[in-house]
This record gives sequence, structure tokens and C-alpha cells, in this order.
Amino acid sequence: MRTHRSSFRAFTWAIGAAASVALAGVPALAKTHEVSMTAVETDVIIDGGGEKYAAWTFNGTMPGPVVRVTEGDVIKFTLTNPATNKNPHAMDFHAAEIDFLANYKAINAGETISYTFTAKKPGIFFYHCGAPPMIQHVARGMFGAIIVDPKDPKALPKADREYVLIQSEHYKNPNDVQAMFDRKFDGVMFNGGIFKYHPFVTGGGKLDAKPGERVRIYFVNAGPNEFSAFHPIGEIWDNVYESGNPANNLKGVQTYVVGPGSAATFDVVVESAGAYPLVTHSLTGALRGAIAVLLASPDAKPQPLMPMVPWELPAK
Repeated sequence: MRTHRSSFRAFTWAIGAAASVALAGVPALAKTHEVSMTAVETDVIIDGGGEKYAAWTFNGTMPGPVVRVTEGDVIKFTLTNPATNKNPHAMDFHAAEIDFLANYKAINAGETISYTFTAKKPGIFFYHCGAPPMIQHVARGMFGAIIVDPKDPKALPKADREYVLIQSEHYKNPNDVQAMFDRKFDGVMFNGGIFKYHPFVTGGGKLDAKPGERVRIYFVNAGPNEFSAFHPIGEIWDNVYESGNPANNLKGVQTYVVGPGSAATFDVVVESAGAYPLVTHSLTGALRGAIAVLLASPDAKPQPLMPMVPWELPAK
């Protein structure tokens, strides 16, 4: 009889513990995500004047699509390199902890590769093509971001708006690999565009927010070479999370350095209406394209994670 009572107590305790976890808002079960991408060699628009660039991309855009999962989720990934392409391509997820040789190898045109990984750590992570020469594949546009939200929904303060910004260098001649090695870039881009979010530049847009909102920027530096000194002009970062991990929390930061291949999450609360440029304070990069204006206005409209990707300009 005592055995039955002990078992019953253990059973009821387990049920209560599970209920407590559910009430805390922590997902009980991980999800599995089927993520497929296609390597697409195509022209993309890179400035407000309509200049096109012979890019190599994931799914036809530079950057590629944002992947968003929750800590502990499983990603079943497939990359297709169509027979119409001319080059080998690959995929390297910085959020994954798996064998490089087996999973990140380059595949030729007409081939497909699949692999599975678990997103074990929360944060914002870089993904990119790793086919040789990797420097060229990244410079030509084969990069993107994966957000791994923490399984505890209270690990980060609630954001009113979220944006993904990916910094990268522009090399006018996409075949000049030596210029890439020599760091002779011609511009610096946010989300694949020169001054894409600068409303005073032809074809430029902006990032919208309302005064008092917490704006969260998931920032990735695709490089391939230059460091970013990310700074909000007229504001101070309320929080900076290295690699987007809630455990790596800095407060009241003016400028934060993000190296090539790294990432961070930035929170800012804009107190009053106005324009607040988000820039790399490495000014040779900012003045050649890496300026995104956060415009705070009471009538700000909702925007997607990566506004203006792809950059479709109105007909002249």
C-alpha cells in the first residue's frame, strides 16, 4: 500500500511540475522545422539609382531569408544548387554544432545536400556559403541571419519592433577576388543596399518606430573583412546582447564592435520623435553606404523584419 501511495505522490508531483513549466510560458516540446534554400545566381539591385550587381544568393535575395526558430528546436535543412548555376555552393550555419566536413561541403550545380541540427543556444547567428573561395561567395551575397529565440519568453524584455540588419562590403567587380583579399571595397551595405534606409537619398527608405517603443535590432556583420562599430546617433543602446544571448547583457552602450562573422542584438528606446541614424562608426563604411535612419513618429506603421528586401524601385 505504501508503494502505491509513493508512486501516486511521485505521479502527482510530476504532473504539478509539468503544469508549473507550462504556466511559466516555457514550451514543453521542441519543434522541427523543414528549411529549404536554393542557390540562385542572379542580378540584384544595390542602390536607389537602380544599379544591378551580379550576385550569388540564397533564394534570389541579398541577404537570404531570415530563419527563426526557438532554442531547442530541430532544423532539417536542404540546399539545392540548380543545374543552371555555374558554381559550387554550400551552407554554413553559425547556430549549428555539427561536423564541418560532412555537412558544410560544397555541392556542384545540379546537386542537393541535406543535414539536421539542433539550435542549442539562443541568439542571432550568421549563415553563409562556405564554398571556396569563401571570401568571394560572401562578398557576392550568399549570407543571411538565423534568430534562435530563447525558450524562456521572459529572458529578454518585450520588444515593440524588431529589425534585422546585415552589414556587408560591396566590391564593384564581383570577379576581382584579389580586391577582396586586399580589402579594396567600394561601399558598405545594410541588407544588400547602399544607403538603403536613408530617406534623403534617391530610392532610400527608413526604419519606422513610435516614440517610447523598444526597438530591437538583430545585427549581423557578414564582412567578409571589415569590423562594424555599431552606433545609434542621438541615442544610446539600452541593452546589447553579444551574439544575441540573454546571458551576455551589456547596458548603456554607446558603440559596440561586431567583427566579421559575428552578431549581436541591440535594444534602443527612443524617447522623442525625430531621426536617429544607425551607423557603423567606422566612418569610411558609414559614408559609403552603411547608414540606416530610424525615424520615430507617432503615426509609424508596422514593417517586416527586413524592409525593402528585395529592393524593388518604382518605375521611372
